[in-house]
Amino acid sequence: MGIPVKLEVFEGPLDLLLHLIDKNKIDIYDIPIVEITNQYMEYIRNMQREDLNVMSEFLVMAATLLDIKCRMLLPKEVNEEGEEEDPRQELVEQLLQYKMYKYIAYELKDRELDSDMILYKGPTIPEEVKEYVEPVDLDKLLGDLTLQKLSAIFQEVMKRQTDKIDPVRSKFGKIEKEEVTLTDKFTYIHSYMKDHKRFSFRQLLEQQHTKMHIVVTFLAILEMMKLGEIHVEQEVTCGDIMIERTGILTERTGDVDGN
Repeated sequence: MGIPVKLEVFEGPLDLLLHLIDKNKIDIYDIPIVEITNQYMEYIRNMQREDLNVMSEFLVMAATLLDIKCRMLLPKEVNEEGEEEDPRQELVEQLLQYKMYKYIAYELKDRELDSDMILYKGPTIPEEVKEYVEPVDLDKLLGDLTLQKLSAIFQEVMKRQTDKIDPVRSKFGKIEKEEVTLTDKFTYIHSYMKDHKRFSFRQLLEQQHTKMHIVVTFLAILEMMKLGEIHVEQEVTCGDIMIERTGILTERTGDVDGN
C-alpha cells in the first residue's frame, strides 16, 4: 500500500519552476537544467489532476525542459555576432517576468487588505455652522490705508498697463485682406490694350495702387504670354520691358485654374 503524498498546488508550470529554484537556492541566471528537470518530472508524475487543460501546460513545460537538457549536451550554438547562445536564456526571461508579475500581485493584494481596515466618517457639521460667514471689520481691514495711498496704488497699476502697450503696434489700424482676382486684372489689361497697342510693363504697373495689385497684374501678364495674347520683348539689359498685343484675346468667365 502506497504512502499518500500531499502536493502543493501551483498556479502553473512557471510557478512550479520558481518553487523548485527557491527550494534548492539556485541562481536563476545559472539554472542546473538536469537537476531541475529531474525534480520537475518527479513532481508531475505524482500529480493527480482531473483538469487535462492544466495538466497539458505542465507537460508542455516538461517537454521544454527536456529540449533544453538535450541542447545543453550538444555543442553550443553561435549567433550572428559570434557569441555562444545559452539554451536557458528564453526560459530565464520567462521566469523573471513571471516572478515580477507574481510579486506585483502580492503587493496589490496587501494594499487591498490594508484598504479594508480604513474607515471613513462622513461630515456631521450642522447647517448653521456650514452657512456661517465671519463678519468683516472694514476698519480693521483698511487699517491705515488712506485715499492718497489708494490713488498711488491706482496710478502704479495704470502705469504698468501702459508699459505693456507696444508703442509701434498699438498704432496699427485694422488690417484687411484686399481681394484682387486674376479675372479682374485680365479685364483691366484687355481694356487698357484697346487704347495702347504697345506699352511698357513699367507704364502698366504705375497704374496699380498696392503691392497686391502689382503681383496679380504680373501673374496676369505671364498667363497672357502663355496664351499668346501678347508679345513681350526687352531690347537692352535692364531696359524697359515692352508689351505688344497680338490680336488674340481670350474670353474669360472665371479665374484662371478655376479660381
